[in-house]
This record gives sequence, C-alpha cells and structure tokens, in this order.
Amino acid sequence: MTILRQKMIEDLQLAGLSPNTQRTYIHAVRQLAEYYGKSPDKIGEEELRAYFLDLKNNPAVSRSTVNVAICGIKFFYRQTLKRDDQVFNLVRPRREKELPMVLSVEEVQAILGCIRTPYYQTCLSTIYACGLRTREGTHLRVQDIDSQRMVIYIHLSKRGKSRYVPMPMRILEALRRLWITHRHPVWLFPARDRGEINPEAKAPISEMSVRKAFAAALRESGVEKQVSVRTLRHSYATHLLEAGVNLRVIQA
Repeated sequence: MTILRQKMIEDLQLAGLSPNTQRTYIHAVRQLAEYYGKSPDKIGEEELRAYFLDLKNNPAVSRSTVNVAICGIKFFYRQTLKRDDQVFNLVRPRREKELPMVLSVEEVQAILGCIRTPYYQTCLSTIYACGLRTREGTHLRVQDIDSQRMVIYIHLSKRGKSRYVPMPMRILEALRRLWITHRHPVWLFPARDRGEINPEAKAPISEMSVRKAFAAALRESGVEKQVSVRTLRHSYATHLLEAGVNLRVIQA
C-alpha cells in the first residue's frame, strides 16, 4: 500500500464515512490513476477536466458511477492533497430523481421464502421487518435487543445518528432461536467460518455475504425486478404507508 493511499484511507476514516463509501472512493481514485497511467498526485487540473468530461459523455457509464467518481476524486484532492482545483467548483454530482424500486408484500415473502439457511433468513427478515440498512442488520449486537419495550437500538448509524426501531414479536422469537445455536456474547450474526457460525468470531457477518444470499434467493424466486437488500428497507416503509401508518411516524 502506498503512503498516499494510506493517507486517504485515514482521511476517510477521520471524516466518519462508512466502510462501503471508503471502498468506492478509493476505487474511484484508482481508476483515475489507471486511466492516465500515473500517480494521482501527478495528474493536473486539465487532465481532471478531460477525465470528468469523458465520464459524463460516455453513455456506457451510469449516472451513479459518475457521481461516485466525482465525490471520491474531489475528496482525495481537497482533503488528502489539499488542492483546490477550480474544476471542482464546476463539476458536481447530479442528484438522482428516480423513485426507488419497491417490492410487494407477496414478492418479499417469495424471496425470503427461498432462503433456506436460518442464519441468512433471520438476518434478511430482520432487515425487512425493522426497516434496517444492510450494515445495521449485520452489526446487530445482543445488547441492542430490548425485549421489554420490543425495540431494537441502532447504534451510531448513518451520519452518526442512533435510533430505536419497533421489533415484531416474530422477529424477537427468530433472533432468539438463532442466538441459542451459537450463544455469541456480542454479535447476533457472528462471522461464519467455512460455512459454519463461529461462536468465537471477532466480527459480525459480512455485508457481502448477505447480499449474495439475497441475490441467490431473488433468482430462485422468479421475481424479475432489479432489486437488492436495500430494496427491503424501501419496501418496509412503503408497506407501512399502505397499511395506514402516518407518514411522520414512519419518518421518525
């Protein structure tokens, strides 16, 4: 690992960005360096301008990819290199205006019903039933479950905010059934070792493994929508709204 890359990683960590955002920003800078075949600190402003123009005018590059590239490269030059190139005052990420894809209740049931491993089934069911982000679901701790109040405590999530979310009884029962199989003192979903739950794991299950389990279930279910684990959170909010729950209550 180069000194420059290590410094950017440290800057990303100091900025409090999520591990996933850190990876995408680093990848964006690496692609820039590969494009010009030299270290990114040797790339001038006119080269940056040409690179951004190429990205924006390339129909094969999605809007989200362009946005990530702009944000990641801008962070690197302004925060890590302390450069204030004028091109960054001109180029800005475009805001997404498309509505998120939503699954029906029946489609959610069909997908989750194709997950036969209780470990992943419980994790994804919890993510949906409690409206959690993927990382929030994988990083649930034993102490986060308040069975007296029937809520889950989400500790320092996006933008450093903590919150409580309601927990259905069936989710509490499912979490208890899973935990009793490994009795990990910290994690509800401890990391797996060669396909088996590791009761001495130092870390929770990886987000990638949960995404892969969801993708496999999606293929088997026959649901043809382009969706991901994140869609479960959007669907949760929509289903509450359709059930008559007040919008402000859902937002809170």
